[in-house]
Amino acid sequence: MTPLEIVAEADRQFTVCNACRYCEGFCAVFGAAELRASLEQHDVAYLANLCHDCRMCYDACPFTPPHEYAVNIPQILAEARADSYAQYATPSALGALFRAPRRTALGAVGLGVAGALAATFATSGASGVVTAHIGPGAFYAVLPYLAMVIPAVTVALGVLLAFVLGARRYAQELRGDGPAFMRGKPLAKALHEAFALVYLRGGGGGCYEDERGSGRRRLFHMFVFWGFCADFASTISAAIMQEFLRLLPPYPIISVPVVLGTIGGLALAFGAAGLLWLKRIVDPAPQAERMVALDVAFLSLLLATALSGLAVLSFRETAALGLLLALHLGTLAGLALTAPYGKFVHFIYRLIALAKHAAEQSQLNSTSQ
Repeated sequence: MTPLEIVAEADRQFTVCNACRYCEGFCAVFGAAELRASLEQHDVAYLANLCHDCRMCYDACPFTPPHEYAVNIPQILAEARADSYAQYATPSALGALFRAPRRTALGAVGLGVAGALAATFATSGASGVVTAHIGPGAFYAVLPYLAMVIPAVTVALGVLLAFVLGARRYAQELRGDGPAFMRGKPLAKALHEAFALVYLRGGGGGCYEDERGSGRRRLFHMFVFWGFCADFASTISAAIMQEFLRLLPPYPIISVPVVLGTIGGLALAFGAAGLLWLKRIVDPAPQAERMVALDVAFLSLLLATALSGLAVLSFRETAALGLLLALHLGTLAGLALTAPYGKFVHFIYRLIALAKHAAEQSQLNSTSQ
């Protein structure tokens, strides 16, 4: 479907929803849709990112296919969500990467691993890859510190810039002529709803698995999110130990970076594997293949990052360290390079949509009082 066809179909389906209102209390989407007599492209991008894809509305709806109304809100919003990611990508030319997530992920990881191996051979020779390195500074015997840090900082700054510019365009379009919402109480409420995964409860019953719903999707999602946070905290604590305490990695098993990294890696692997498993068993009718491909590519990257990191920890005192470290760094590079052009962006756009909804509800409550 073209962007215009997606908007027209979403407008048609929400016209039915606004007349029916059976799913009104399920999530934020239907309340937001009721405030709009007709939908334009920015409205559909807003509703699409406000949707958490719990699919409970699909199970409850009396007008789903084969009914002549053919209402399938999760599917049309998934199509619109994938389209919005490409629309707000910066630079805009790279939005095309959203159309081939598997190839993009594999290409980025391949480029990252090849770059890490090439840098290792160039700086440490073959011994850096096939020799066991033990004790403080062992990682830098494989790949020197600057050879790790300079590319990592360069990529991180580029990714951050792409995120900020894309999010800014999206937020400005949602705001229109209305009040700012990415601050104060609307932002605070959005952060609470995002971190607590409020709308992954699926209207109270859980998310897509059967008509009774299940809490497994929310549970796996929490493992992914908090596992990622633990891994990030591990990286920060390792940087503090190295730069301020002058202690070089690898660190002892009982140390803050290793404990956080191990917990984070295990949680991330468990959550990503669980979500990939759910993708295989759910009803395919309410989903869009474009979004499934984005989900699978992103979750596979997270799983590969977690497993390669745990492998480095497990075999860091063996001759396999060099190869495993290159594999892990390359996978991390692939995850970072694809972050602005894959499913990673969903958190940012969803947070903006939640803040917009919180501001709308606050304004509506003020008007009604």
